Amino acid sequence: MDELKKNEAFGGPDGPVVLVIMDGVGIGKNPESDCVKMANTPNLDWLREHAVYTEIKAHGVAVGLPDDSDMGNSEVGHNAIGCGRIFEQGAALVGEAIASESMFEDTVWKELVANVTAKDSTLHFIGLFSDGNVHSNINHLEAMLNRAKAEGVKQARIHPLIDGRDVPPTSALEYVDRFDQFLEGINADGSVDYCVASGGGRMNITMDRYNADWSMVERGWAAHVKAEGRNFATMRTAIEAFRSETPGILDQDFPAFVIERDGTPVGPVVDGDSVIFFNFRGDRSLEITKAFEATELAEFSRGPKPDVLFAGMMQYDGDLGVPEKYLVTPPAIDRTMSEYLSNAGVKQFAISETQKFGHVTYFFNGNNSGKFATETWLEIPSDNCPFETAPRMKADEITDEVVAVIEAGTYEFIRINYPNGDMVGHTGVVDAVKGAVESVDENLGRLMAALKKANGILVCSADHGNSDDMCELDKKTGALKFDGEGKTLPKTAHSLNPVPAIVYDPSGSSKARKADVADAGVANLAATCITLLGYEPPADYTPSIVKVG
Repeated sequence: MDELKKNEAFGGPDGPVVLVIMDGVGIGKNPESDCVKMANTPNLDWLREHAVYTEIKAHGVAVGLPDDSDMGNSEVGHNAIGCGRIFEQGAALVGEAIASESMFEDTVWKELVANVTAKDSTLHFIGLFSDGNVHSNINHLEAMLNRAKAEGVKQARIHPLIDGRDVPPTSALEYVDRFDQFLEGINADGSVDYCVASGGGRMNITMDRYNADWSMVERGWAAHVKAEGRNFATMRTAIEAFRSETPGILDQDFPAFVIERDGTPVGPVVDGDSVIFFNFRGDRSLEITKAFEATELAEFSRGPKPDVLFAGMMQYDGDLGVPEKYLVTPPAIDRTMSEYLSNAGVKQFAISETQKFGHVTYFFNGNNSGKFATETWLEIPSDNCPFETAPRMKADEITDEVVAVIEAGTYEFIRINYPNGDMVGHTGVVDAVKGAVESVDENLGRLMAALKKANGILVCSADHGNSDDMCELDKKTGALKFDGEGKTLPKTAHSLNPVPAIVYDPSGSSKARKADVADAGVANLAATCITLLGYEPPADYTPSIVKVG
């Protein structure tokens, strides 16, 4: 690996360079749906007027997704920020593997299919049930089921995790109706028995991350594997019942359900079965993977672990080698900024709370869970409560720690993720989202003050938008969309909006000024930080958004 070279024009600031990732804080197109615009943000407003300010892309091809209709997300955003380049990401890689049929020609797919055909057992599919293209895509699921039928798999069971987060918050029945038609077609000739077996909302069961709430995984395990839970005849009747019983419930919060026929669950996971977890994104896949693969499990009372062949859509952690079997090889992200800085002897500090800790560490470092020699990581435990009830989350505590290390002068590069704009943005509760953005702004002011004293530099941006786009907008006119009662339709998904990119050097030592960079995206932040640290970025990194010296 090449080493970083010192920049002769500027040798770096006296204090640290601090990269702030305001998760989910983008630049909205409609002030009536933009909680960032609605919020009181004096510090961001000041920076927009007085610091180096530009807008950069955080979605679509700028972060390695198939096209610009694909919203960005925290995984691909932090990958791009951390490695300074654009790699094709999960959605594109899986789509290509299916289109070329290379997935089905690989040994893992063949092994999974051979197992169930030889044993006359069941092939299970567990995963997020939408076309959001952030964690999964229903098109991938349908393609695998079609292939399974063509290869002689007689029985398949699907365990959908209802989305409402990367897609409209109450859109579940659109996907249910589509999939019911698909199942009707694939079952029509009577040669196979493919059906839904269990499911529930993605924020209620199965898809926990960063060990924040293993009870979610326990509920998912009970439904998917043990077929324990409230019984329904169909997925549609389950959803209709939940909506009737809890008016206003969002899809992501649906309880677990189990599908039965003649009083018997249709699809527990038993010895001899094969199981595919068809999410391609890693953070919300690792815990359910551990439940299937670990010999001993301390996090919940799993009961007897069925003897099955388990595979993930992709490898979710390259360092840990998890899962053991996977269908598509993930992007080989190398030569990250963290590695370069470590080789240069630059001391680095990474911090967030639990909900985004893995993003500012694991994803930032190219989907690797190991830290480099000069890195220190600090996780602030997140509260286990609905985010709209505590929109400040742990922003204050994160800032306390960062101000302390700035004052101590221990680290040259500090990176922070404030999760508020994203995690609270996903709730759709407007007042809470405004409060979340205001808490980030308030803490940004504290960092600005600390950096002014230390003669450091602030780089402030986001990994994608969310809180900037809280209502459904007409795609043609950009106007608000309303329901039959005249209320705005809430939006809880990420946005397709650009994000701010701010460089604030209170001492002026860097003489930072905006560079002429075409089509800049979040990947350009790595070269920006390296430049501000007084080094020359690698030649193949996307260029810095500022010039110095």
